[in-house]
This record gives sequence, structure tokens and C-alpha cells, in this order.
Amino acid sequence: MIFNPNSNRHRKQLQISERKVLIALGDIAAVFAAVLIALRIWTLVAGYAFTIEFVLQQGLWFIVLAGLWLLLAAVNDFYDLRVAAKWSRTLQRLLIITAQMVIVYVLVFFVSDRDALPRLFILYYGVASFILISLWRFSRPALLGWASQPRRTLVVGTGWAAETMIDAIKHDASDEYDVRGIIGSPEEVGTMLNGVPVLGAGADIMNFVFRDQITEIIITGTHELSGTTFQAVMDAYERGVVITPMTLLYERITGRVPVEHVNNDWAVVFLPMQNTDGMFDPYPFLKRTFDILFALVGLLAFAVVFPLVVLVVRLDSRGSIFYTQERLGRNGCLFRVIKLRSMVPDAEAATGAVFSKRGDPRVTRVGRFLRRTRLDEVPQLINVLRGDMSMIGPRPERPEHVQRLTQKIPFYRTRLIVRPGLTGWAQVRYDYGSTDEDARAKLQYDLYYIRHHSLLLDFNIMLRTVGKVLSMSGV
Repeated sequence: MIFNPNSNRHRKQLQISERKVLIALGDIAAVFAAVLIALRIWTLVAGYAFTIEFVLQQGLWFIVLAGLWLLLAAVNDFYDLRVAAKWSRTLQRLLIITAQMVIVYVLVFFVSDRDALPRLFILYYGVASFILISLWRFSRPALLGWASQPRRTLVVGTGWAAETMIDAIKHDASDEYDVRGIIGSPEEVGTMLNGVPVLGAGADIMNFVFRDQITEIIITGTHELSGTTFQAVMDAYERGVVITPMTLLYERITGRVPVEHVNNDWAVVFLPMQNTDGMFDPYPFLKRTFDILFALVGLLAFAVVFPLVVLVVRLDSRGSIFYTQERLGRNGCLFRVIKLRSMVPDAEAATGAVFSKRGDPRVTRVGRFLRRTRLDEVPQLINVLRGDMSMIGPRPERPEHVQRLTQKIPFYRTRLIVRPGLTGWAQVRYDYGSTDEDARAKLQYDLYYIRHHSLLLDFNIMLRTVGKVLSMSGV
């Protein structure tokens, strides 16, 4: 018997992307209001008339501060729903963003003409925006109601893919998704998978859609759906239920591609790589232009401290200043990466090619400082100028490791279809790794970058990298 769909009608629920947009719109409204408040205080202190003409003359501040806010918010994961759902995390990130914004303003202030920028305007704005955005974020659940309710979800399919998806939701989107149950085979009904019950088979989907007011169904493997299950999923789709492949949802909430669970859906990895509409894509040209400019500026800056680096490396241990090593680049082409030597000479004479790890005894005293500050990586800017590497991309790996990991990890060689980078999405989102399992996790981030690469994402990674360098978290 089918559950009555007209009983207990539920309110519309927003998808993750829609919720993020709604939160961002509220933030921007708060930023605009804070600019108005700051302008008003500015006129009171300076004795100006607060008129529409005055506000219009200062209209650029609305655009600049809104743009700066969105950039800093994105870099600090302020629209990560795990952060937005926790008041303490939200307040902490808001303090960091406000401080960063003030620092940017101060830097610009000191290189600008004395009267080009108002001295205390940014202080007024910082205080006002902090208060207004705090109030918006704190009151959002009460104001939006239905938009803050978890999405009631069914998972279709069992096995590792379903277990991985449920685990990702618990760790990364527990406040956004309420997994009501799993649809499996008749023999599996009544069992539990990762703490979630198998409620029924494919023919029962609509019963649970109506009973539990399901708003989204997660499909863990389209090639495994029976005709009955497929038809039930289509019936739910016609009723307005969102149908989402597991691989895409996992990618959306974690920032990684689940390589172990792609299976026959290999197009999920390669789909965005081709520009099939025949239009000119400016991204490769702009990316290479920025690579050259950043590399030149970086090498010029490094030249200032290079004599001191040479001296301390020489005094600390015998051996050469530089160290070169074979790596695999784009399309599997071999090149030699250039680094400042941070280990004792012949460090791998007894072990062969192995991953470095925390507390590695082969690292010298000066080398430990070079690695923590990432100074040992700076000579790779020469590789960037040569075209072996880019500023942003998957880190280049040694041929021995690639050969081994290709046998163990699906799609591992896919990371070779783009130019490797000095830093990358995996480096700013994942801690230092020294095992094959760490390599698997990093590949998931690398594939996410390959699928979504853009100038905005590259800039995001660059800013995060600066934070990593300043934190001296290198190994």
C-alpha cells in the first residue's frame, strides 16, 4: 500500500549550493549596510554632509569591500556548511577574516597617497560588519526556517560506496543531511550499514519518499540499478525529489573525487577537461602568463636572501647547496626538480626511494628550518620558468612512486594530464602525507582540482599557501 502523499506536506528545502548562495547574499547585505554605517560615522567625525550624492561618490567602497569580503570568506572556508552550522567556528572565522581585511587595508593605505584613503573608515567598517554579519549568521536558522533544516535523504545501494557516502555525510555535512535509510536488496532489509538501517527494496522507494518526506535520493551506482528500482527513482524524480549520484555529492561536500568508487562512471574524472564548444579558452594562456610573472618576482626576492642561505647550508653540513631529483611531469615526461638540499648527502643510499616523514632523521638542522618555511622549494621557480611545472597543480611525484601507486590506486596517472605545481589543492587541504593511503587521499584532492581548475581556484590556493608558509607547518 502506498503512503498518502498529501498527508503532512513538507516545506521546500534548499540544496547545498542554494544554501551557500543564500548565506552569501545575507553576508553581502550586511557588508553593504556596514559600509553605509561607516560612511555615516565618517561624515559625523569629519563634518561632512551625509547625502545621497556623498554616498554615490563613495560607491566604489561597496564594490571593493564586498569583493574583498567574498574572496577572504572563500579562502577561510566561511561558506563551508560545517563552519556555518557552528556558532563558535563562525565567530572564530569571522574574527580572522575581519583582521585580514584590516591588514589588507593598512598595507594599501601605506603605499597610497596620504589623502587617497580615509584613515579610520576601515575601522568603522570592520566593527560594523563584524556585528552585522554576526547577527545575520546567528539569526539565520530563525529567519530562514525551512532553509536550515537537514535534507531528508535515502541512499540507494549498499556496499563500500554507500558506506563511504554515509561516512562523508556524518563527518562533513551532518547538519545538512538526514539520512533516513538505505534501499538495498530484499535479503538486506533489516540490516544496518554504518549505523543506518536498510529499510526496503527498490519497489518500496515511493513509500518512504511519502512517509519520510524525502527531498533527495543518493544513487551509489547507476549500473547496479534494477528495472524496478530505476522506475521508482524516476517516479520520485517526477515528484520533485532531487536525484544525486554519489560521486558528485561526495565531491561537493568534501572537495575530493572518490576514486575508489568511480567504477564504470570514469567520465566523472575526465568530463570537464575538454573544451568541446570550439570557443577559445583563455585559462591556459593566463595561467602560463601568471606562472612566469610570479616565478620572476619570486626568484628576484629570493636572490636577496640567497647568500645567507648558501652560508648556513654550507656551515651546517657538507655537500652541495642544490639538490635535483627526477620527477614525472605533464603527460609523464621526465624532468629534474630543483630544490635546496635539506637532507644529508646520499640520504637514500640505504633505503632507496621512500617518502619523507615527520621527524625524518635524514633532515639536517638547517634543512628542518628550510622545510618548515618551504624555502627549500623556492628553486623550483626555475622549473616553472622552464615550463616543467606551474605555480598551481598536483605536486610532481617520483617515477618509482608513480609506478607503484598506479598499481594500487585507481586513476593515479590521471594527475599527469596537467602540468604539476609548486603548490596545489591537496597541499592546502590535506596534512603532510608519508604513506600510500595519504597518496590516495591527496589524489582525490588533485582530481578535484583537475575537474574544477580556474583562475579563482588558483588564487584561492595561492592565498591558502601563504597561510601555510606563515604557519611554518612544513615537514
